[in-house]
Amino acid sequence: MCDRDGTFYRSFSRRNFIKTSVAAATATVAIPAHLATLLTPTPAMAATVIKATHGSGFCNMGIFLAKERNLTIADGVELEFVVTPSNTEITTMFGAGLVDISMIPYSNFMTLYDAGAPVKIVAGGGVQGCIIVAKDGIKSAADLKGKTFGTFQADTLEVLPYDYLKKAGLSFKEVDIKYLDTSPELAQAFMAGALDAICHIEPYATQCVQQRKGATVLSDGTDLYGKGYSDCVLAARTPLIEKNPAAVKAVIKALMVAQSQAEADKAAALKDTVGKYYKTSMEAAIDASAKQPIVVDQRSQTQFIIDRGVSMKELGYVKKLPDQGAFDWSLLEAVIADNKALYDGLKLKSA
Repeated sequence: MCDRDGTFYRSFSRRNFIKTSVAAATATVAIPAHLATLLTPTPAMAATVIKATHGSGFCNMGIFLAKERNLTIADGVELEFVVTPSNTEITTMFGAGLVDISMIPYSNFMTLYDAGAPVKIVAGGGVQGCIIVAKDGIKSAADLKGKTFGTFQADTLEVLPYDYLKKAGLSFKEVDIKYLDTSPELAQAFMAGALDAICHIEPYATQCVQQRKGATVLSDGTDLYGKGYSDCVLAARTPLIEKNPAAVKAVIKALMVAQSQAEADKAAALKDTVGKYYKTSMEAAIDASAKQPIVVDQRSQTQFIIDRGVSMKELGYVKKLPDQGAFDWSLLEAVIADNKALYDGLKLKSA
């Protein structure tokens, strides 16, 4: 077992998270030396270089495939990943303008938008796949009272358990919440018995169920939100949208191509991403692959995302609810219009 200051988890405060988000929104954050080296100017080259951050779940598979298969190159864009050691730094770097785009949970995006950062949601990443997993003996929300529960701060993986407990008439005050830094760390903490329950993304949630005897799924989100609920989105800096919309469109198109390829050959998509991006077994990845699919066209999730702002406000992460101004679907719609055959062939989409 690990204590609260051990390897598996540490304590965070919402006040500190909000301070970081506000600092990021005003581009005044100090970036650690280990990240600064990743942000040195790229030598001049023919392609437009777009720097991006990303998460670690299946909702990021589209952008992983776009990078691995060079799907943006045909449109004159090179996608360059800036890898961050923790989920919090993904939000910080994007808010500070040190990267151009981010595949980011809608909840983390809200903290930046609320703080005044010039960012917009321009496309979708993945849907569903937020899963509450509990140890043997925990069968309901009521059983979570007094138990340790692992998640990420201001993440969709915090919003789901908050909503799950709220629906059952319970609150976070009745659960011992532990905030962790990375997806592998959260999974390992649960599998090692350091946590009683967690909310995780795929493929890690499935890995946890498979690796801890007696573990069960309490919620996969569809029982609260219905099928197809949004998890992560593609967000872009407003200056980039205004100055180089073609580059943003190239990334959106690449995501759409990646979705088409993954829908046509999931085994090949997993082969290109498991190990390098997903620190889990191929067995767990195959089992989990259908639970958190790529969906680039998430226009139908606009109101769902706005509505989750209520929970984010109650949790203390935002002061006001997000509005339609958080979204700019125009570039997605332009890509759809220019690539009708590609779009029509997608299995999952808003229209």
